[in-house]
Amino acid sequence: MSTAANPGRLANRPLALMLAIVAGVILLVLVITGWYWSSEPDLLDMDALVAEHAGGSTVTGVQTTAALIGVAETLLDKRGGYLSNDRFPPGVWLDNIPNWEYGVLIQVRDLSKAMRDRFSRSQSQSQEDDDLSLAEPRFNVDNDSWMLPATESEYRQAIVFLKSYLARLTDKDQKSAQFYARADNLRFWLSTVDTRLGSLSQRLAASVGQRRLNMDATTAAGDQQDSSDSGDEMVKTPWTELDDVYYEARGTTWALIIFLRALEQDFDSVLEKKNAKVSLQQIIRELEATQAPLFSPVILNGTGFGLVANHSLTMASYISRANAAIIDLRELLAQG
Repeated sequence: MSTAANPGRLANRPLALMLAIVAGVILLVLVITGWYWSSEPDLLDMDALVAEHAGGSTVTGVQTTAALIGVAETLLDKRGGYLSNDRFPPGVWLDNIPNWEYGVLIQVRDLSKAMRDRFSRSQSQSQEDDDLSLAEPRFNVDNDSWMLPATESEYRQAIVFLKSYLARLTDKDQKSAQFYARADNLRFWLSTVDTRLGSLSQRLAASVGQRRLNMDATTAAGDQQDSSDSGDEMVKTPWTELDDVYYEARGTTWALIIFLRALEQDFDSVLEKKNAKVSLQQIIRELEATQAPLFSPVILNGTGFGLVANHSLTMASYISRANAAIIDLRELLAQG
């Protein structure tokens, strides 16, 4: 059939072309927006945080609280906002930054718990701070909850309670808010960090596959266990999850650097007394190396001694050294 006999086909061609152009433009805009949103925020400046949230106050605990507030706000207000619970493009297509957000969030949860349970209480049976007891559970809302409740609204409420605690902490006329910068309190939080980093380094090292002894088969002396459960096992991160673990580690170390810088100031006298200040500074330096710019468009996964780099093993090296230094620091703090 000739085109002259079917004029409808000619009429539809400009419309189809227009729709294709519009779809292409929308897709291009979404791709560019997704690329822009995938940029990690810079490390926060502690002096600016304290000036913004506490008016430059030098009261003990201000640095740590301001750091927690600043990290939580950055989690919500960085480029693209909070992406872990997005249900629409381009956020729903992205996975690197949501995994980065998860690493940051775990550290926010751990520090808020330490502040509620230890830093703000003189002893185990002391009454907990009202604002911190309301902030901590809100940070534990599911990180991908879209509504009822929305993750962002719960985290913002937690920030409001943290700011209320900080306001009372810096108010000389009130004594209701306290921050106890003791060695045992710092060791409590560091023990959690130690566990987190140890797990991360193992997951990162599994990028190339490792044969590991089955530690679950270890039992108390005298216990009997089926020999079929013992021995070693192959542990290897699926290639589709390599970038997930890598960016979770980047987020974890980003938050830890800021928190450790703050704790260095609040626990200055304790660290000086224990001769542990240099140890803490070395931990920060090791973690800072994890924030070096990534120039590769993908997370490379070469063998340990191969021609191609392995970004996961490089990250694991820095984290393992920082973790070893944390163990040494905890031992220093435990000494009389």
